[in-house]
Amino acid sequence: MAQVGLRGVSQKDEFCKMVKDAVQNAKEGSWILGGGWNNDFWGGELPSASWIDEISPHNPVWLVRMDGHMALANSLAVKIAGVTSLTEDPVGGTIMRMPSGEPTGLLIDAAMELVTPWVKEISVDERREALFRASKYALTRGVTTVIDLGRYFPGTTDELSWKDFQDVYLYADSSKKMMIRTCLFFPITTWSRLLDLKLQKGSVLSEWLYLGGVKAFIDGSLGSNSALFYEEYIDTPNNYGLEVMDPEKLSNFTMAADKSGLQVAIHAIGDKANDMILDMYESVAAANGDRDRRFRIEHAQHLAPGSANRFGQLHIVASVQPDHLLDDADSVAKKLGSERAVKESYLFQSLLNGNALLALGSDWPVADINPLHSIRTAVKRIPPKWDHAWIPSERISFTDALIAQTISAARAAFLDHHLGSLSPGKLADFVILSTNSWDEFSKEVSASVLATYVGGNQLYP
Repeated sequence: MAQVGLRGVSQKDEFCKMVKDAVQNAKEGSWILGGGWNNDFWGGELPSASWIDEISPHNPVWLVRMDGHMALANSLAVKIAGVTSLTEDPVGGTIMRMPSGEPTGLLIDAAMELVTPWVKEISVDERREALFRASKYALTRGVTTVIDLGRYFPGTTDELSWKDFQDVYLYADSSKKMMIRTCLFFPITTWSRLLDLKLQKGSVLSEWLYLGGVKAFIDGSLGSNSALFYEEYIDTPNNYGLEVMDPEKLSNFTMAADKSGLQVAIHAIGDKANDMILDMYESVAAANGDRDRRFRIEHAQHLAPGSANRFGQLHIVASVQPDHLLDDADSVAKKLGSERAVKESYLFQSLLNGNALLALGSDWPVADINPLHSIRTAVKRIPPKWDHAWIPSERISFTDALIAQTISAARAAFLDHHLGSLSPGKLADFVILSTNSWDEFSKEVSASVLATYVGGNQLYP
């Protein structure tokens, strides 16, 4: 929220102007950081360093795509990082290149790590300020609890989530500055460290902080053409997406974390990626024996025929983000073809039909943090500028959407004994909405948040 915000930008000129403005307000040599751009908004052309080099000769620039799986560096940043035509693609990542072999400035998934170590680390004070800024904003949207999956991407250091836990969350909690309950997940590579902490402190650190489980990735994203599919992308032939972590390593980490009793959440977007994780979860559960483990798949975005039913059969949580479909509806057919797009995208009703535990979330900052909007999207599925629903058979009822955004989301993180419903003995976290009619609200799903209460105290406005 303190960087160059490119969300919703729909023209190259506007993109360049926002970078130019940031450069003019920055000290020479300082990094210009930002993100949120979506090339589909201006017709699909990918940006390149050449767009911004002239306006940023003395400031390295680093702009992350809205999905977090691709970023644009200007030529100065590329030079600082030492990336050249001779640099090889890292495992699980791609350096986009010109015909000459020179980098274009775009780096996908693990290749982003060639630049991120050179980006100036944001100070502890700025990170603390960021938590307060984000918390205040979330309260305006009626959010009282979040799951923070941490600053962890394929190929990045697994220390950042732990630094934020120690420097930001524990500080905010001990100085009585927390405003939103937070359940923290940590990189799967650090599972034993989380286990030690949970054995020492338990999973409820305070009324504000909960220790969740571990998080990993198997593939990239649709928008960056790095989500893993059985069939190739139509717009990039011979490209099936990326495995961003070695499946055998991921399986070993999952086996160990699960055996120790930790919850595991894995990002999977493509149909092949989802099947790989479903298979892996099934074999880990068989090996480690029956228990209430609530394995999670984050996104479960594109599912091959029959896969939606496996979530319910295997008791796997489908943690989905309805508002992503608004960003994808126009581009998914270009990438997958219309038949695949309609058969396997955002199958919320199919997941419910198969008795999956469906949990709705935002994936903020990839999509905006706005539960009422997410519920509306899940119920209506009408993308911007469309006059009809996208895949209407996958719309879910208002009641199912409300359940998925509240008690099911709580259950999906083992928080359902504390929150997720207004029940005796649970925390008094609730919102006051601008509508007096439940019928009207359920039909139109258009209301705004008038007040947000956490633990019985009004924290907004």
